[in-house]
Amino acid sequence: MEFNPSNKVVQLCLQGISMEEQGKPEEGSTFFLQAWHEATNDFEKFLAAHYVARHQKDVSDRLHWLETALDFALKINDDTVKSAFPALYFNIAKCYDESGDPDNAKKNYERASTWKDNPSDKGPFYHGTKADLQVGDLLTAGGSSNYKTDLKMNHIYFTALANGAGLAAALAKGDGPERVYIVEPTGTFENDPNVTDKKFPGNPTRSYRSLAPLKIVGETTDWVRQTPEEIQKWREKLANNTGEIIN
Repeated sequence: MEFNPSNKVVQLCLQGISMEEQGKPEEGSTFFLQAWHEATNDFEKFLAAHYVARHQKDVSDRLHWLETALDFALKINDDTVKSAFPALYFNIAKCYDESGDPDNAKKNYERASTWKDNPSDKGPFYHGTKADLQVGDLLTAGGSSNYKTDLKMNHIYFTALANGAGLAAALAKGDGPERVYIVEPTGTFENDPNVTDKKFPGNPTRSYRSLAPLKIVGETTDWVRQTPEEIQKWREKLANNTGEIIN
């Protein structure tokens, strides 16, 4: 399952998030409820229920919606949503804590801990760049950020979505053609904290980072190219982003 920002339910959730950021939570809640009513598959229902949950003032209502989101996530059994399990179980545990149910709280805290920082994604994995590289080359940490020129990155980043790597290649520095390489992690890796749970629950873009090198094992050309106008919008969005990069 691939995360699709043009999906109608995803767009409604983005509108709700925008309202929250403008200090208009009631308007945001309206968009999230609309997303729930328009959801037609398990992923869309999981996503909408997650946002509806956080607007519930009553702890029992919040627990209901969180468990609804979890039920749909479990049905999907996909790496796109598995990364949401730690936060889902943790928030469910907090609800049980507030409700005076320590046994269920403990059980869900333990489940959150089990899923934390343990990506189950088996790939294939991709890295987008404008560099001309060969099979067998190693990509290592320590390069300059594509988004903050004065920042040296402590990790090497990659994704399980070829289209996401293609976007990264388009935004990368350099004058060469956009390249998307198939890579293999040579060590352990973690969910990219710069995207995980930041706007959407979990890591729907299947973005990861590692301290260990990535080995190039091939190249793919099967990915969707962004138009120049779309790339320019992305550059403007990144230029206006004042958030800190977790390095």
